[in-house]
Amino acid sequence: MNVAILGCGHVGIELGRQLAARDHDPIGVRRSDDGLERIRDAGFEAVRADITDREGLASVPDVDAIVFAASSGGRGAEAAREVYVDGLQTAIKAFGERENAPDRLVYTSSTGVHGDHDGDWVDEETPLEPTTEKTEVLAEAERIALELPGEYGFDGTVARYAGLYGPGRYRLERYLEGPVTEGYLNMVHRDDAAGAVRYLLAEDLARGEVVQVVDDEPASKWDFADWLADECGVPEPPKQTKAERLEDGDLSEAGRRRILTSKRCSNEKLRSLGYEFAYPTFREGYRDAIETYRDASAD
Repeated sequence: MNVAILGCGHVGIELGRQLAARDHDPIGVRRSDDGLERIRDAGFEAVRADITDREGLASVPDVDAIVFAASSGGRGAEAAREVYVDGLQTAIKAFGERENAPDRLVYTSSTGVHGDHDGDWVDEETPLEPTTEKTEVLAEAERIALELPGEYGFDGTVARYAGLYGPGRYRLERYLEGPVTEGYLNMVHRDDAAGAVRYLLAEDLARGEVVQVVDDEPASKWDFADWLADECGVPEPPKQTKAERLEDGDLSEAGRRRILTSKRCSNEKLRSLGYEFAYPTFREGYRDAIETYRDASAD
């Protein structure tokens, strides 16, 4: 396959590595010099283009598939709309109107579209009930990814990511030092976030569908923090309830919503499609980070 990875960043570069290692031809698309250099350092082709600029996307060659993996950088709803709605529509139309249109699209979304479910399980069939402007944007983008490609004769897939972790994003100190607020963590290692998309493309699965990309075990934040502390050989961190955290006056409205949002995300569908995780739970996924921490502490 020839695959254009639009917004080829943290996960996109790993996806490109995995595709190239299996004799596919990935193309990483970024607009910054630093981003382009990191793609080339990873060993595959880099093309400069702004995903929100239709004319700029003309510089990307024809491909069999496009992966829309761009990020709004954690900014607000307006920035999210510019990338996830306007940018996604621009990309679909720009590639769809070509003489050699792609065969499919994969859009990388977020389990944040679910909102709060009071700790209950959610899956691909759980109705979306956006509670904020930003989650409304994310839900709209999923709808676009599933519906708009059909107008141009190809299929869309939504890969809905849980919280990403992995090299450069372990954030051990956050959990080792505390205080840790109660709730659930839904996680997926970067390598599996990329691996799941690579698998869906290579095996031609989940056309027109949503697939949640999350590991086997949503974890209690308190249990995870205690396990991590024990593995790192340090005292277990202080804990706080949601009510105690909400009493602090330093929380933004977005921060308050994050604390109040609780759910456990199921990966049963991805498992049923045959994907095998490199890191099925945080226990395997954090092993390298723990060893690095212990080695540094011993010096």
